[in-house]
Amino acid sequence: MIKEPPLSEAHHSRLLNSAATYREAINSEASVQFSAPVHVTTMASAATFLFVLTAAASITTFADAASPSLPSPPVAPPPCAAPPPPTAAFLRARCATTMFRVTCYESLIPYGCAFQTSPIKLARAATDVNHARLRALSKRVKELVAIGGAGVAAAALRDCASTVSSAAGLAKQSAAELAKLDAAAGRSQVRWAVSNAQTWLSAAMTNEVTCADGLVAAGVAASPASGEVVMGVVSARELTSIALALVNGMPLPP
Repeated sequence: MIKEPPLSEAHHSRLLNSAATYREAINSEASVQFSAPVHVTTMASAATFLFVLTAAASITTFADAASPSLPSPPVAPPPCAAPPPPTAAFLRARCATTMFRVTCYESLIPYGCAFQTSPIKLARAATDVNHARLRALSKRVKELVAIGGAGVAAAALRDCASTVSSAAGLAKQSAAELAKLDAAAGRSQVRWAVSNAQTWLSAAMTNEVTCADGLVAAGVAASPASGEVVMGVVSARELTSIALALVNGMPLPP
């Protein structure tokens, strides 16, 4: 089992400060009201850090011309009005093993008819959704870079474009590895494919954190464009974390 790459306390603190600063800027420009302040503590867990940033992202509007919202993952759900109750119960139980239960359930329930009660098919659906989100994020970051600009902010965005693109490629590789399970002929092939998928997802998470960390370290994460990317990376990292947890939970042949 491969665990998520750890976040250092310093990194964690910088990202929380950046999120708070960016949130204040959005509040003043768009008059968005938040129900609770962000408190920065070096002892807070990585899970808390991601929850705070994602909560801010979920109630912040990026619909203005300078900072449009990221598109939804371009993954078409199978034709299914509503998954049967056993599928919903199965998904809730599997999502309970992840760090982001609500995001897990809401992002994957549209594909319930595809995975039903199969842990392997569920993990495949999670990696497909993760890849789609990273691909959309990569496209958006490249659009922001194409707008132009100079200085530290532009350089940090260019670096992010590279790391997010790499993360999208790694997520695609992970999905491709799980797709090989259909033709896997033996125990060793199955274990090899799953191990590769775990490796690619873990590497994708490292790239996601590298992007956000670079923006924060450059001191530009509170700008509209960079702030949008930070929020997008946090959202994508949740899906990567979910996919990795579900892959880790797949039953393997003895």
